[in-house]
Amino acid sequence: MTTYRHRGLAIALSLAAATTALTATAVPAAQARSAGAEAPVLDWKPCTGDANGRECAELPVPRDYADPRGPSLTIAVSRLRSDHPDKRRGALLVIPGGPGGSGVQAVAEQGTTLRKETGGAYDIVSLDPRGVGGSTTASCGLSDDDRMMVSLRSWPGPGGDISENVTRSRRIAEACHRNGGADLRSFTSRNEARDIDRFRQALGERKLSAYAVSYGTYVGAVYAQMFPQHTDRWVLDSNGDPDPTRVERGWLANMAPAADIRFPDFAAWAADPARQAEGLRLAERAEDVRPLVIALAAKLDAKPRKTAKEGVLLTGNQLRQALQMALYSDAGFPMVAQLVKEAQDPKATPVLPAPFAEPLSDQDAAALVAVLCNDVRWPKSVASYQRAVAADRIRHPLTAGSPVNVLPCTFWKDAPAEKPVRITDEGPSNILMIQGLRDPSTPYFGALKMREAWGDRARLVTVDHGGHGMYLDSGNACGDRAVTTFLTTGQRPGRDTFCAS
Repeated sequence: MTTYRHRGLAIALSLAAATTALTATAVPAAQARSAGAEAPVLDWKPCTGDANGRECAELPVPRDYADPRGPSLTIAVSRLRSDHPDKRRGALLVIPGGPGGSGVQAVAEQGTTLRKETGGAYDIVSLDPRGVGGSTTASCGLSDDDRMMVSLRSWPGPGGDISENVTRSRRIAEACHRNGGADLRSFTSRNEARDIDRFRQALGERKLSAYAVSYGTYVGAVYAQMFPQHTDRWVLDSNGDPDPTRVERGWLANMAPAADIRFPDFAAWAADPARQAEGLRLAERAEDVRPLVIALAAKLDAKPRKTAKEGVLLTGNQLRQALQMALYSDAGFPMVAQLVKEAQDPKATPVLPAPFAEPLSDQDAAALVAVLCNDVRWPKSVASYQRAVAADRIRHPLTAGSPVNVLPCTFWKDAPAEKPVRITDEGPSNILMIQGLRDPSTPYFGALKMREAWGDRARLVTVDHGGHGMYLDSGNACGDRAVTTFLTTGQRPGRDTFCAS
């Protein structure tokens, strides 16, 4: 539940001087020069504490690609070399989820598996995006309370009141403006794509292949749009709607119906008689689980429970947040079922999992908020958010209006320096999308928007499975085989295809 696959949009969930959106018909000369004339040299060394052969280095990048000789930032990069050099065909870039996911952590967690799955055809490589992990970070100077997941996600108060959310969002926006500086303002998806191309140059690769997941699919799409001539075999796993007028705002809003689509999988599991022996059966019938959870959350709204973590209460919103994260993977079901059981028992002391009981670090919170707010302009009308929350709570009570609620982006002091990238069908036909039917974060209907935008550039593999992150994560052999075949042979399905459960 806390691997790189599930960061960022699970919690939520590129600055440059150009002012117009790029399209994929060609790469303008100014953009082609943006990374500077000379490729940086990477000083690879064994990663600290690693026994699997990973190497780490630091990559200097311009803070502002329009001013390549100006201030620079440091990007942490990592690689796991092919163990079959005679079979090596290039580098496979892992693009982590987020905003806020660590690519260096991704290589540590998944590099060996990916290398084995692809038969050593690639060096497995990645980077920590700006603001993340070992890369240059920034601070907003937020309090512990403002960095709690349930605060950053902006859950409305009981009855749908958003006044506290408005106050908090304004406070966070002002703190980020006051403390974040130019580094924070440079944390964008466009700049992550530019940093990736800088990394490509430093690796000495003419083209990169990629495996991107969750928010990383958008970064991968942006890169394929900005630098199409440098893409080889491009895999996008668990895709969001790339609508350039909304981007992250649209992804968050889509999480409300997505939770409804995914919840029946949890309900069936929680009503299964097999849960009885585990002490986790919530109801005798699957159809009774949803009203039980909704009623329990409302009860906790009115009377929160003390938890094993001093000073942290189990509120209705904490329960809703825990449920939403649990829906990412069947492996999360026992955690939320146990939490429900403890909340029902007046003699129990509920134990909140660490992601809900501890605040994010100030750097992680800053990186998450900055990308959300720097990528696209958000509506400014507080009244419009209140109306959206009121309607969404009725349509989607499991998420209680949070996905459409006000965020710091509403009060962000700096307008986006660039328009979001528009994904188009102009470019090489070398993209394979894989998508679960019941994804609680990047729902299938949103992925179809990405598929439509690509046109003949892409093929879509649909997997009849619930959860977020399909490749080597869902247990679906058909979906895994389609991706591995593409990465190792270059062969995609001739048309969009369906993988049964």
